[in-house]
Amino acid sequence: MIKEKTSSKATRQQKVKKFTGVPLFSGTGRRKKAVARVWVRRGSGLLVVNGKDYKRYFDTDTMRLAASKPLTVSSLGSQYDFQIRVHGGGKTGQSHAVKLGIARALLKSDEKLRIALREHSLLTVDSRVKERKKYGQKGARRKFQFVKR
Repeated sequence: MIKEKTSSKATRQQKVKKFTGVPLFSGTGRRKKAVARVWVRRGSGLLVVNGKDYKRYFDTDTMRLAASKPLTVSSLGSQYDFQIRVHGGGKTGQSHAVKLGIARALLKSDEKLRIALREHSLLTVDSRVKERKKYGQKGARRKFQFVKR
């Protein structure tokens, strides 16, 4: 018996709400090579990353938790909708870039949140990047094996 494909790609994927109107606030987050641009509008707590729900976009619970941490700290997640465009780097770097972008956007909405966000170090930029490989060496710091005789 042959199964027929009756469902199209559009019906298999969940439809994500289209955003309309001018955003109230925006924020940018960076981590390693990842850059996240965040736009905030009044809404019901929707978090959309690159056209998908953030739970579908980020694979692991650790990444989902990192991306939504500013919303749990500030308790403003249910008042706003967040539209996020993120590119570059890997998924972990992207989740941390989203975290910083959301925190900066929320800070623009209410300056009183600075204390709570700073307490959980959500406004601190993690500026560590991969060190470049040097010539005459195996890697950034690893040398070739030394042979005495």
